[in-house]
Amino acid sequence: MKQDNYETEQGEKDQHAIERVNVLQSYILTTARYDFNVYEKRILYRIVEGMQFLLKGEKLNMDLRFRINKLLFDLYEVEMPLNAFLSDEEDKNHVRAKDALRRMQQKTFEYEDDREWKSIPLIGYPKIHKYESMVKFKLHEDIYDALMNFSKGFKKYELKTAFKFKSVYAMRFYELFSGQKTPLIYSIKDLKLMFGVEKKYKLTADFIKRVVITAQRELNEKSPYSFEYRPLKKGREIVNIKFYPVTIPENVDEEFEAKELRRKLSPAWMIERQNLLYLKEHYMFSTPEIKNNIELFEMAQKEIPDLLYFLSEVKAKANRATNPKGYLINALRKRLNIRAKKK
Repeated sequence: MKQDNYETEQGEKDQHAIERVNVLQSYILTTARYDFNVYEKRILYRIVEGMQFLLKGEKLNMDLRFRINKLLFDLYEVEMPLNAFLSDEEDKNHVRAKDALRRMQQKTFEYEDDREWKSIPLIGYPKIHKYESMVKFKLHEDIYDALMNFSKGFKKYELKTAFKFKSVYAMRFYELFSGQKTPLIYSIKDLKLMFGVEKKYKLTADFIKRVVITAQRELNEKSPYSFEYRPLKKGREIVNIKFYPVTIPENVDEEFEAKELRRKLSPAWMIERQNLLYLKEHYMFSTPEIKNNIELFEMAQKEIPDLLYFLSEVKAKANRATNPKGYLINALRKRLNIRAKKK
């Protein structure tokens, strides 16, 4: 028996394209101890992406192929297309997907704070539907709760940038330094544990060369956030590393940053008062929901001669829909797409 079906909305033209969108990630996950390869990290990124809609309290059914379902017995089922984490790579035999899912099934998710230590199986019962190119697996409730636990804070990063990296170490450092303003100090021991490489790089010099410098180079090339670092010694031994966050201006997507800034502004600055009131009073949009769709509403206000009339005209059919807000958003998109084709 399935309950609470949460489904994520992807783009209408390319449902599983990696869009420029900021996601929030629990600091527990950011600093958790695990050793993933790139494909495992991409699966984890997609889970985090899907959970953004749970954080917003949204239940969308635009894309029936990417779901998180609550099951019985403290389990959640995740379903996603293979190309959600394999990108554009050819893998007709699903070798990379099988390997990533198998590795994740064999691993535990481990984290520790001043009160407790936990080790939890990461995923269970992975399955690939070959003809549908779909992946399904189970998440234990403890994993789900850890991913959604923001009591220790959170980090915000941009998903498309995260998918660019070829090194899993660059991915981890990107999560740590995205938006970071102040220096961070980590012990060599804690860093090795965090990345799950305490047995792989016994020599500190090898760890710095293969992990820290490798990540730094890729961040400098592809990310707006990177770091400088300074080894801290105790006697002759390097015991800590102090990291200084830096911004790489040439890697900043100015258009995306401008859009993010617009989302922070009050909708009253961008939407005419009568339209804003109608959305809130008749469709019951909250201010955060309007901000999440602000570009669509702005475009509709510019392109549709009498937006208020259009909103009232759609309202009757929207009332009969399961999700009136989603019905309106789809109606606006359809109307704008039709106008674009006529031009």
